[in-house]
Amino acid sequence: MKKPKLSVLDLAPVKKDKTIHQTFQDSLDLARHVENLDFKRFWLAEHHNMASIASSATSVLIGFIANGTSTIRVGSGGVMLPNHSSLVIAEQFGTLESLFPGRIDLGVGRAPGTDGVTARALGRNPAIINEQFPRQIMELQQYFSAENFTAPVRAIPGEGCDIPIYVLGSSTDSAWLAAELGLPYAFAGHFAPQMMEMAFNIYRENYQPGEKFPNPYIIACVNGIAAETDAEAQKLANTLYMAFVNIIRDDRKPFSAPVDDMDDYWNPAEKMHVLNMLRYSFIGGPENVRTQIQNFQERFNVDEIMITSHIYDHEARKNSYSIIQNVMDGL
Repeated sequence: MKKPKLSVLDLAPVKKDKTIHQTFQDSLDLARHVENLDFKRFWLAEHHNMASIASSATSVLIGFIANGTSTIRVGSGGVMLPNHSSLVIAEQFGTLESLFPGRIDLGVGRAPGTDGVTARALGRNPAIINEQFPRQIMELQQYFSAENFTAPVRAIPGEGCDIPIYVLGSSTDSAWLAAELGLPYAFAGHFAPQMMEMAFNIYRENYQPGEKFPNPYIIACVNGIAAETDAEAQKLANTLYMAFVNIIRDDRKPFSAPVDDMDDYWNPAEKMHVLNMLRYSFIGGPENVRTQIQNFQERFNVDEIMITSHIYDHEARKNSYSIIQNVMDGL
């Protein structure tokens, strides 16, 4: 069993009674905090038309976070590539890499990051997504290559930039693609755990070594909520549970402070569905979290664990990452 690196997925969560400006300041403060804890990377995810998530202009927010930190890698987890022109993304991330050399990651996914109506407003064509997404990744690789200088269309900035591309997935489709292209693979286990183990097996067994990535590299994104005691962590986790119930109810309002008793909030069917979606979550005091992480790693043996943490209180959220880092140091 290898010892995984630790990273953060941040959705710029909007909390009840806080402004989006405060949301962004909290994200920056968290990035600085985990940078001091020696986390490897801080990723932001593209979502649209959600009152609870403010990371829609992902590349702009990456620039804000990178400018306020100094060593941690910053990137997208991910940019939903079919929402955009490949050239525009190459230029945006080429600009970021030129501003912050050696610190920018480009994680890409094929999902819309939103509902169907908003996806249409973004100009997506669902009929061609499965062929469009692989083609766009190869377009990005071409735009970033130094050899593209003779092409009629060039990404400036972007050309010649060493920007690693990560393939994101929540099913097995992107596992096949990441393996075929010889690229690192990040799985959204924080909300879609059902196919995670199968996806990892497909990726490892079919990996085609590339020049930049001779070996497969797996990032597992999971929820993490740690506190001084199991009871305190379970109380903090109620914000996460409520957020998922609200998604089921199509009520995507800002995150709320945790209630005392979730049974007053969800019904039995919602509870079963939410707990199934969140089955790979590290929730508890230090000893409990240590056991959960060790069991997870013994089963999946990933290269990196990326923690996303929906905790309402900002200081409690920072403390959760500190506890998880301390637990990982002791493994």
